[in-house]
Amino acid sequence: MKFTTKFRGFLLLSMFSVGKYAIAQKNYSISGSIKSKTTGEYIIGASIRVLSTPYGTSTNEYGFYSISLPPANYQIVYSAIGKTPDTFSIDLVRNIEKNIRLSEAGYELSNVIITGSKSTGRSVTGSQMGIEKLSVQEAKNIPVIFGEKDLLKTIQLLPGIKTAGDGNSGLFVRGGSTDQNQIILDEANIYNAAHLFGFFSTFNSDAIKDIAVYKGGMPAQYGGRLSSVVDVRMNEGNNQKTSVSGSLGLISAKLNVEGPIQKNKSSFLVTGRRTYADMLLRLEDKYKDNQLYFYDLNAKLNYELGRKDKLFVSAYFGRDVLDYNKQFGLLWGNGTGTMRWNHIYSSRLFSNTSFVFSNYNYEFKVRNGTNDIRIFSQIRDWNLKQDYQYSINNNSTVRFGWSGIYHIIRPGEITGSATSSINDKIQDKRYSCENALYASNTFKTGRNITITIGARLSAFTVLGGGNFYQIDAKGNITDTIRYTKGEEVKTYYNLEPRVSAGYLLNTNSSFKAAYTRNAQYMHQITNTNGSSPLDKWVSTSNIIKPKISNQFSLGYYANIIRNRYEFTAEVYYKTLENVVDYRNGADLFLNETIETQLLFGNGRAYGLELMLRKKTGRLTGWVSYTLSKSEQKINGINNGKWYNATQDRTHDISIVGIYALSKRWTLSGNFVFYTGSAVTFPAGKYQVNGQTAYYYNSRNADRMPAYHRLDFGATLQLKKTRRWTKELAFSLYNVYGRENAFAINFRDRKDNPNLTEIVQTSLFRWVPSISYNFKF
Repeated sequence: MKFTTKFRGFLLLSMFSVGKYAIAQKNYSISGSIKSKTTGEYIIGASIRVLSTPYGTSTNEYGFYSISLPPANYQIVYSAIGKTPDTFSIDLVRNIEKNIRLSEAGYELSNVIITGSKSTGRSVTGSQMGIEKLSVQEAKNIPVIFGEKDLLKTIQLLPGIKTAGDGNSGLFVRGGSTDQNQIILDEANIYNAAHLFGFFSTFNSDAIKDIAVYKGGMPAQYGGRLSSVVDVRMNEGNNQKTSVSGSLGLISAKLNVEGPIQKNKSSFLVTGRRTYADMLLRLEDKYKDNQLYFYDLNAKLNYELGRKDKLFVSAYFGRDVLDYNKQFGLLWGNGTGTMRWNHIYSSRLFSNTSFVFSNYNYEFKVRNGTNDIRIFSQIRDWNLKQDYQYSINNNSTVRFGWSGIYHIIRPGEITGSATSSINDKIQDKRYSCENALYASNTFKTGRNITITIGARLSAFTVLGGGNFYQIDAKGNITDTIRYTKGEEVKTYYNLEPRVSAGYLLNTNSSFKAAYTRNAQYMHQITNTNGSSPLDKWVSTSNIIKPKISNQFSLGYYANIIRNRYEFTAEVYYKTLENVVDYRNGADLFLNETIETQLLFGNGRAYGLELMLRKKTGRLTGWVSYTLSKSEQKINGINNGKWYNATQDRTHDISIVGIYALSKRWTLSGNFVFYTGSAVTFPAGKYQVNGQTAYYYNSRNADRMPAYHRLDFGATLQLKKTRRWTKELAFSLYNVYGRENAFAINFRDRKDNPNLTEIVQTSLFRWVPSISYNFKF
């Protein structure tokens, strides 16, 4: 109750402190939504600029905008990346609703090609920092493995965002582990964003409209993870005309169908994707019983109930299937569903209500004669959230709301067939509620300073429905307590303040600073460097405490050389509490008392991120560099001294170039280099009953070899008319055939067992690909 009272007081004080200026003069509002004239879809981040004044705003994630101005006649420019700007003269003598439809920008090779602020999120103005944005159009020309457009792979070329390695979709963001990233698709949590063990992400680019990554200065409406938020928004569907698009590649095919249900009012979108490597395997008799493929399906409906009400329903379902000779099989996948209702109460107050479902599970089967075994694990969320956006005046906007998530975890179940000698083992389900209230206020103090003050009050309640344990410092169980389903075991509260400020030096440059505190209640248990389908999620319990982070960041932003280039520099320092690592020799797989295998301590991460981007002309692209350090200090590991976190990498460089050679040909390339991940190699070996065993010294004191790779790509426009678009996309992954280390193992030499040899495993050298893309 005490926290709630303070939170309410903060909100009222924040609104009054800037709202009092609105009383001095009567203002009127111009509000509405901005859509694409071609598809009717709402545009996120469209710009609204009032000429001859310092005023302006942008659309929110639902395409809504509101700006308040004194009575006068104004020239207002509406613009968005890839759209033709439109200017309107408005005589503001009352509140006005102004809905805008922007046309697609015409393509001329000699024209300036703008891929700036919306695609990168690096706006000079405002207070938001630590954000990366990427458009699907920009990502489609960047070469990736197997030629599949992949937004999650492409954002790993941006500063501060590091790949977990080949064959892995995991992200390391500003020194955080993979589970510290909240990946959401239309507001639904995605707990494993990978297909085929990480070679593909779950996001079919044909279904995606926008992706934003918040690395620091996270807005108060986001919470639940320490390092980043990856917010992915699906397309809404064309409400002007029916269209079909797709692609056919070497190992996968995609098809997208969208169109109006009722023109200008409602639309649908259905997108499917499937790999067919297993079909090729069946051509060989010895592989005909093997399966290796994935498929996913995106669907969305939206309907305008009236001028002030809109309804959106979206769903995603994806599945990976691996089966070897009918002896063992592995299935895993995500399923989500989101229903959103947008309501405009007035020209200043916008509301969004969302009901969200999320599910991830894996199933592992072993068939060995009469011993058929099935292993199953699942995490499922039910989420209800309410968001409001209120424009106090042109200098101040307030966002506030709440959310509630009900988590259900089935940690692990082993069941056998009727003829199996294996006894069934069903671990207790874990239930919990994660609730939050939030509020933030973005306001200007003068022409040059923009400040955002926000806070999030989170509460996590551990609920009964099984056994809970008490353990000593050595991990031994000292007591077992059983709670009935729904009984409160423990509740954690955390107040998470967020403050950011931007100071505009001139029209082309600014300084920004931010402080963000986050709490994380869901934790991933994994014995890999990145993520895998068999990773286990556990919730905060009476023993596992919430992780806490405090991040401080400072940045400089500049548009240079007649706005053709964009330069940014950010530094950050982050402290972490209650980070998790494992005891030596920890047994993680299907361990019902997983807490006995865990150790807890502190962490710290700090770094410098630089980026230079060319935004215009035939040649566009960027160079990014990250210098960073990530460490942990946990009693029971490395004698209680600081040691490298697994995700620690000193240097990370990415160079990306896209060149419009002609109206038909577009060339692209990217080069990446990064320091090898921290690992623990054996310091010696000994014999036990004739078997070699290794012993280790300091944890993560060694390094994998440095990684580097060059990729090339080319796109040939075969045909482009008002009705048809056809193109061929070529790519070569790892041009110079670098054998980067995927794993390093140690074994006795066959000719002399007293000596040890090191064996490096590499996945790919050259991976050529070609795909045919079409739209009509």
